[in-house]
Amino acid sequence: MKGSIQKKGKTYYAVLAINGKRKWLKGGSTKKDAQKVLNEKLQEIDNGNYKELPKISFGEFIKIWKRDYADISFKPSTKKSFYDIIDRLLNPVFENFQINSIQTGQLQTYISGRAKEVKPNTVRNEVTVIKLIFKYAVRWGYIKNNPTENLDRPKIDKPDIEILSPAEFELFIEKVERPYKVAFLTAFLTGLRAGELWGLQWSSVDWTSKQIHVKQSLWKNEFQKPKTKNAMRKVDMTDRLIRELKKWKLACPINKDDLVFPSPEGCRTMHTNVMNRFFNPALRRAELRHVSFHSLRHGNVSMRIQAGQNIKYIQTQIGHASINMTLDVYGHLFNDFDFSRKQVELLESVRKPLEKPLENPPKQKSVSNQVIEFNMERATGLEPATSSLGS
Repeated sequence: MKGSIQKKGKTYYAVLAINGKRKWLKGGSTKKDAQKVLNEKLQEIDNGNYKELPKISFGEFIKIWKRDYADISFKPSTKKSFYDIIDRLLNPVFENFQINSIQTGQLQTYISGRAKEVKPNTVRNEVTVIKLIFKYAVRWGYIKNNPTENLDRPKIDKPDIEILSPAEFELFIEKVERPYKVAFLTAFLTGLRAGELWGLQWSSVDWTSKQIHVKQSLWKNEFQKPKTKNAMRKVDMTDRLIRELKKWKLACPINKDDLVFPSPEGCRTMHTNVMNRFFNPALRRAELRHVSFHSLRHGNVSMRIQAGQNIKYIQTQIGHASINMTLDVYGHLFNDFDFSRKQVELLESVRKPLEKPLENPPKQKSVSNQVIEFNMERATGLEPATSSLGS
């Protein structure tokens, strides 16, 4: 079988007859591009590997993708977010294009245009959706080559991590009203995410193994499964946290969901309400800078690094998908804290005399690094690791 190269406008095409029908296959901007496509197609036909791609538009493929993948794979919140990007932004642009005709350049033009309208992080989220769509188009045989492989995402500057130090946390927790004092303590000592904390049930607190089993999260009043396998984890509890949780269990409002931290009325906790009524006011009363709830998690990781805990152990405790993710977020802290073996031994030697109830926090507002090291042990009970970082 022979074919030919034809030019239409500025584009070169590979032209050949298949099953009595003349097919025009897009090559590129040069004759060489079209010749490469032609040679590949002729080779496929000679080897008996030629398979004609289904004719389907982007919009039609999206319906299949939603039905056979997204509807059964995504959490409701993720599905809502992804569908909004598809229905509001992508479909109006690409809906009527044959999916196997969409090229990298078209997608890059769309991305560049969006980058002029919205924040880089918003565009990056849209690129994630686009890549996922075309990944399955390749996997299911609707297109041969993935046009998203070489897409450029807008670069974003990483924001500075907000860390609430142990000394600052003591000042903060002293000002927290009773219903959520133990909740915030738990977040600080375990590194649980907000949704994981509010979704925690008493049945997931194992007093014998001294571990919290993270099995679900509560967000916008709905229980959700963790996004990744690593997020489903067992988090070690300090002796201090166990004591505080046992005392809290006696006072915990009765609730049908068996929640450790329900609202004072025994309902599912609404994160926004907690932030507005308890978290932010306590920061103001303690005369501390405004930080997010996530700063409790950052503070926990910071303490673990200072205590010399193994990076792999830290990753599994906080539920990151990989060590690389942990290093990407917190890598600079390993450089900030040069904890030699002698320093770890020093921490271990001063740990016992410093165990003191959290209800008696220091009054000073300014704390040196040395005091922070001592307060870390007193406020948290975190054990310095016996293994070195990265081992």
